Amino acid sequence: MNPRPGEIWLADLGLAAKTRPVVIVSREDPDPPRSLVLYAPLTTQRRDSPYEVPLPRLAFLDRESVANVQGLGSLPTVRLERKIGKVSAAVMEQLKDALAFALDLKRLSG
Repeated sequence: MNPRPGEIWLADLGLAAKTRPVVIVSREDPDPPRSLVLYAPLTTQRRDSPYEVPLPRLAFLDRESVANVQGLGSLPTVRLERKIGKVSAAVMEQLKDALAFALDLKRLSG
């Protein structure tokens, strides 16, 4: 399994035995040193903060959602259950901007 940036997966986050949708924000690495991915969880609890990226209405989600980069986490790829979709390149750029804001980093390129 090689999850790619921008893909949305159902993941076992260990929260009361429920799976949650997450968007993969790890860089693409054909030979990673560990079988881990970085992810931002999706949520329907919108707070209109710079830590959130609104997602367009996605057919595979039952409600409008945002990616919450403040909830950035990592997990082993074996906890990814199935790929359910992908965000656009434009949304991925917004995610990178939100991650740069959250981590107080300057983006070198767009």
